[in-house]
Amino acid sequence: MAAWALLVLLALAPAVAGGVLSFASYYGDHMVLQQKPSGAVVWGHGEPGAMVTLTLSGASGLIIVEKTAQVKGPSGTWTTVLDPMDRGGPYALTAEQGLENVTLQDIYFGDVWLCSGQSNMAMTVLQVANASQELAAATRYPYIRIFAVAPARSEVELEDLEQIDLPWSIPTAENLGHGNFTYFSAVCWLLGRSLYEALGSPIGLVEVAWGGTPIEAWSSRRVLQACGLPEDTGSTSPHQHLSGPQTPSVLWNAMIHPLLNMTLRGVAWYQGEPPFLSPGVEQPPLSHRALTSPSFWGTGEANAFLNTDQYNCTFPALIADWRWAFHTGSARQTEPLLPFGFVQLSTYRRRSADDSFARLRWHQTADLGVVPNARMPSTFMAVAMDLGDEHSPYGSIHPRDKQNVAHRLLLGAMAVAYGDKGLVFQGPYPTRAILEVTRGLLNVTYSQELICHQRDAQAFEVCCPSQASPCQWLLAPVVAVGSRTVTLALSGCRTLVLGLRYAWAEWPCEYQACPLYNSQGLPAPPFLLDTHPAGNAAGGRELLLLPGSMASLRALTALRRLKEVSSEIALLTAQRADPAPGQPGRPPSPVMGWSSSSEQAEAAASRRYRVTARSACRFPRIFITFPSSGHRR
Repeated sequence: MAAWALLVLLALAPAVAGGVLSFASYYGDHMVLQQKPSGAVVWGHGEPGAMVTLTLSGASGLIIVEKTAQVKGPSGTWTTVLDPMDRGGPYALTAEQGLENVTLQDIYFGDVWLCSGQSNMAMTVLQVANASQELAAATRYPYIRIFAVAPARSEVELEDLEQIDLPWSIPTAENLGHGNFTYFSAVCWLLGRSLYEALGSPIGLVEVAWGGTPIEAWSSRRVLQACGLPEDTGSTSPHQHLSGPQTPSVLWNAMIHPLLNMTLRGVAWYQGEPPFLSPGVEQPPLSHRALTSPSFWGTGEANAFLNTDQYNCTFPALIADWRWAFHTGSARQTEPLLPFGFVQLSTYRRRSADDSFARLRWHQTADLGVVPNARMPSTFMAVAMDLGDEHSPYGSIHPRDKQNVAHRLLLGAMAVAYGDKGLVFQGPYPTRAILEVTRGLLNVTYSQELICHQRDAQAFEVCCPSQASPCQWLLAPVVAVGSRTVTLALSGCRTLVLGLRYAWAEWPCEYQACPLYNSQGLPAPPFLLDTHPAGNAAGGRELLLLPGSMASLRALTALRRLKEVSSEIALLTAQRADPAPGQPGRPPSPVMGWSSSSEQAEAAASRRYRVTARSACRFPRIFITFPSSGHRR
């Protein structure tokens, strides 16, 4: 790595010192540039005021594209956009300034994906399951090219990268498995390899990862301001064992901002877990290189225990901000709704009572449960809570099964980024619920056919009011699983169900053994749903399922409904005891405490802000309906 870094620094030094012609740091031999319909942005350094001529030549030397650009002062940079190119190569890319010229060889056009996040993204192919077979297969993919940014931080936004770990390279066993938590990212590689096999296009992969870092460090100051987080340069964390940089925006400044001119096809993100060693758990011995590498410092990521309940703002805001920045930085060549895939948190500690992992999984979807959704359009998610690895030599926070992670990301990428509308890429999700009060059962209907792996798993819970708490979460055992329906027993919560949640635990199930999957083997994602009476239905009372927020579900909503129930009970009692003249006593509602008047109030509330679920492209999507226009977003 030191040799590569020296070469990069030598390449940058002339441009910085004297305006000598050069390409920007992340252009090089063997690279992949974005294919049509977008044009690839190419930029570099030169003498201010000078004209630079850029030519793209085929294997025969025939010039295919020629562009000119003037070097801007005082930055000393030039930028041009190539004409949209069909996939393929190889090409030569030459920049000329007066008598100087620089040529890049073996250039291909294909799709360029950026892979970012923390240590689970930084885990290399050397560290995953079946590593020897994966490394041995590297040479079969010469048209996938890989590039790794070196970990770096800065208090100001940098124009170009200061260091590179791996310049553009043809994959080999050595550069895919350089070391632990260095390069090259296993998730990024496995996703790129699957994309190549599915599309047949050259694939360029750019790794930008640093273990143990929170989302705040990857966020611009615009994101921090939007979410009301501090922008000061001090640490954002009270924890003493955090591993990577915690200072807001320092990784955005040094590792993302320099790449904004790059034309991208998509982004893959893996971030969020706790960045410190599990207390009381003996960690495996690690080499001095691994322990001191900036890519490793610690055993995971940060936001499960840092600003957890702001993640429903910071994550959607980061996605929107990166999209805007890459779109404008690439002269609008990167599409404004840049496809953005991410991995939902896996597992960490078995039998932990802490629900921070569950909360962060929910916040990763902007508290809506599934993606794409209204707040996170053009996104896709790989559920990973069923891929726990308690015996991973790198700590349970780093599961070694990255193949299933990449496969689930691939399904989302093909559906969202490449428009395969018939592809199922998410597991089943609840669409409706029927409460059978007399039998104490709750029938939950899902969007897809169900495959039950663990009927006796304690995965479902219902929120019930009690004297001790406005919301007491009680287990709801599975009684039966039908084609698309799960029947739950409501012992201890027979009259009023305020909420429903699934897999709400740090370690919700064993490896590939969560309770519910679809026929494609994709797990049902975790959820937290608020329930509202929505009228009578065959077999009982229908409950409207709304995405729940922890605060409202546990306090405000429950207290409000308890007050309504008390009023209704008092009204019902009075009406039965002393009915109005000519009016018979009114029988109680099927759900104790809910009369027609409360139903009308609930219906009015649901008309103000209604969230419905439906099946589209064989996966559940959330639509928000505004009553003024009926328009769905």
